This record gives sequence, C-alpha cells and structure tokens, in this order.
Amino acid sequence: MNGATHLDERTTDAWLVVAAQAGDRRAIDRLVARWHRRLVAHGWRLTGDRAMAEEAVQAAWIDIVRGIAALRDERAFPAWAYRIVTRKTAAAIGARVAIRAIESALEDDLPPAPPSPEDAVDGTTLRRAVAALPHGHRAAVALHYFEGLSIAETAVALGIPAGTVKTRLLHARARLKTMLEGETHA
Repeated sequence: MNGATHLDERTTDAWLVVAAQAGDRRAIDRLVARWHRRLVAHGWRLTGDRAMAEEAVQAAWIDIVRGIAALRDERAFPAWAYRIVTRKTAAAIGARVAIRAIESALEDDLPPAPPSPEDAVDGTTLRRAVAALPHGHRAAVALHYFEGLSIAETAVALGIPAGTVKTRLLHARARLKTMLEGETHA
C-alpha cells in the first residue's frame, strides 16, 4: 500500500466515522464493508481459530456501533476497532480456557481437537512464516506492516505499551529472517 492510497483510505474512514456519528446508517454499513475482513484477520491472528475470530468480530461490531458516537478522534478508528476486537478475542479465549478446564475435570481423557482445514495459512512464503510466529508477534507484525498502523496505534489496538510493540516487532523480524533464510537455502 503506497502512502497516497493509505492517506486516502484513512481520510475515507475518518469521513465515514463522522457520518456514522451523525447517525448515517449507510456510513456504518460502509465501515463494516471496509473493515470486517481486516478485523476478522486480526481476530484469527490472535486466536488461530477462524470461527472464534468471526464470533469475536461480530461481538466487536456491536460495541463499535454502540460506541462510535463517543470516539473523540475519527482518525483513531482503526486502532480503536482493533482494540475492541482484541478485547473480544481475549474474552473468547478466556471462555474457551474455562470450558476446557471444566471439560477436563469432567473427562480426564478428552482428546484435543484436531486442527481444521479452514485454519490453513496463506500460500506465500512470507505469510506462512508470519503465521508461524507466536500470536502476539504475529498480531504486531500484521497490524504494523500489513495494516499500516503506527507503533502507537498498534499498541492501542493490542492494549500493550509501545515499547512492547517494538520488542515484539524486533523479535518477530529476527525470527522471520531466520525462517526465511532457511527457505531460501532449502
């Protein structure tokens, strides 16, 4: 994404937020059309589970629509929306952990669920390597490099300090370099 396109998208998003804050339902629909896929991808990066990500994003859209009028800076929409999805995925993961603990207590020999074919990663070498990163690193890389969020915006979206974002990006780049160098020598 080049700088001009990124600026145009940010301007369009800001305009849609202002329109939504004024009660324009079509603006909300357009925000959903523009952002739903990216938010689901973010949820998947955090959970590794497409269905859980979809559910978390559906719940997040309810909060986004309810809270958009209170958003003070329309340009902050991307980081704000990612942050809501981060909270919803964390809640979903917490609920899943609690359910698993109960199931485990009831049935000690409950086998783990096999990975589903829908969870297959993108075919490109880079996307495969990014998908192999730990969840926190993968989310930071995707938000900063793929979605174009700044360090500060990524920090807000993930609910962590900016220094932690920088550290995750540093470690992710080192790990990606190692993985990708292995690919080129294979």
